[in-house]
Amino acid sequence: MIQVQLLFPASNLQHIKLENQTQLAEFFLLGFSEDPVLQPLIFGLFFSMYLITVSGNLLIILAILSNPQLHTPMYFFLANLSFSDICFISTTIPKMLVNIQTQSQAISYSGCITQMYLFIFFIGLEILLLTMMDYDRFVAICHPLHYTVIMNFQVCVKLVLVCLVIGVLNALMQSLLVLRLNFCTHLEIPHFFCELNQVVHRACSDTFLNDLMVYIAAVLLLVVPLSGILYSYSKIISCICPISSKQGKYKAFSTCASHLLTISLFYGTSIGVYLSASAAPSSTSTSAASVMYTVVTPMLNPFIYSLRNTDMKRALKRLLFPK
Repeated sequence: MIQVQLLFPASNLQHIKLENQTQLAEFFLLGFSEDPVLQPLIFGLFFSMYLITVSGNLLIILAILSNPQLHTPMYFFLANLSFSDICFISTTIPKMLVNIQTQSQAISYSGCITQMYLFIFFIGLEILLLTMMDYDRFVAICHPLHYTVIMNFQVCVKLVLVCLVIGVLNALMQSLLVLRLNFCTHLEIPHFFCELNQVVHRACSDTFLNDLMVYIAAVLLLVVPLSGILYSYSKIISCICPISSKQGKYKAFSTCASHLLTISLFYGTSIGVYLSASAAPSSTSTSAASVMYTVVTPMLNPFIYSLRNTDMKRALKRLLFPK
């Protein structure tokens, strides 16, 4: 015992221990199932969903850019939302598909932190863009005479830049807090990507500050925007109800119906995932539920905004079938 102390002082032992913890910090994404029979089915399903999401949102962007009639604030935010959806799904699905193809569950420490940073950034950007789109509809319906003044191009660009800055700061803060953690053992993540809570709960050091900042970010980026959205829609409904003609009511409501459907789908699934994670935080059912807002919602957005929108359908028809 004395020889060990002479050869390896306490400070050196602690340093070696921390180095080993960092070197061993390779995570394993358990995904949905380890059954080799189901792997081709899972790969085909998610590869198809990924292609539909990317192609659908890319068509929305191209249709908006190619049609001058769609160069309005509403479609400006929609184009940014579609681009965010492409990036959002690209942070998680490609790595999962590669792991299935190579029959490996491993993801490096740096790769996990990078994926987590990008996921936090794009989900925050998604929430903020949906909030900006709601504000646009609120101004258009409740203050139509001042709409062109309030929602001019410079204001729209500044609102998107604010969304980007807030998203970057939140993702950077959460990622830096994870970097300070030490990871010893139990590095298996019961998810198909490096989800923040799952990674934090694999640490063997104190995570109180991490949990606190997650709750603060959830309040600022989920509760506050959702409260603003509910308030704006209450004002929108109060403005639509006095309209005498049914056609006028339908036209006013149809302008925000697609956005309301997207909001309901995104928040409904994300809240459902949060509740299921609280009930069973280590269950793979949480990863299955997360598919709804990480994959299904970005995939359905192009259909929601195109099938219920005459101008968008006309622009897509011109893009796909030019005369």
